[in-house]
Amino acid sequence: MYMDMRLLLVEDDASMRTTLRRTLRNRGIEVDLCGDGREALARWQAAPPDVVLLDLTLPGMDGLLVLEEARRAGLATPVLILTARGTVGDRIIGLNTGADDYLPKPFDLDELEARLRALHRRAPAGRAGAAETGPGGLAWDRESGAIHWRDEILELAPREAALLQALLARPGHAVPKERLFELVFPGEADVQYEAIEVVVYRLRRKIAHTGAKLVTLRGLGYLLKSG
Repeated sequence: MYMDMRLLLVEDDASMRTTLRRTLRNRGIEVDLCGDGREALARWQAAPPDVVLLDLTLPGMDGLLVLEEARRAGLATPVLILTARGTVGDRIIGLNTGADDYLPKPFDLDELEARLRALHRRAPAGRAGAAETGPGGLAWDRESGAIHWRDEILELAPREAALLQALLARPGHAVPKERLFELVFPGEADVQYEAIEVVVYRLRRKIAHTGAKLVTLRGLGYLLKSG
């Protein structure tokens, strides 16, 4: 499945995180999950997503402080605040801190998706949908899904493309094997877990001529780096 948006969901409720990721992924939105404020800020800085869906009540660091620190650091990612704090005062504080939109709980999933896509469309020019250069000179055009190297479009099977996009989304960072399996074989319960290794092998051969290297980290997963 082609994912046309990458969302960082920062929410302390594990059940809600899981439900939203499953639902939004079925609608073409890739969702990275985080349940801690300090970790969310670090991940946001390391690999800015297209949109951030931010709860306010978080362990580690309150959501408003996460937002304040992100804006102070120059992170311009659109932010939708999602919280049980539904008072007008909280909404005004959130918007004044740098949020782009606000949706109180409980909410309608269709409305949530519509608001996320509206923020994605209004993202600063040159960011959403732009080709992002990664390790070894690989460039990923998020809008078309194409991955380029120099003037060449890499000929990849859908599963190979899904794997490479997941690695390009977190350059220099290990992506767990379990996470990659979910992205490459979504909803395919009959596929053996080891099948991800076959996709890795094939992808490694197809990018061997580029300056990128797909590295296996035992016990951690895989990462993409300049070789």
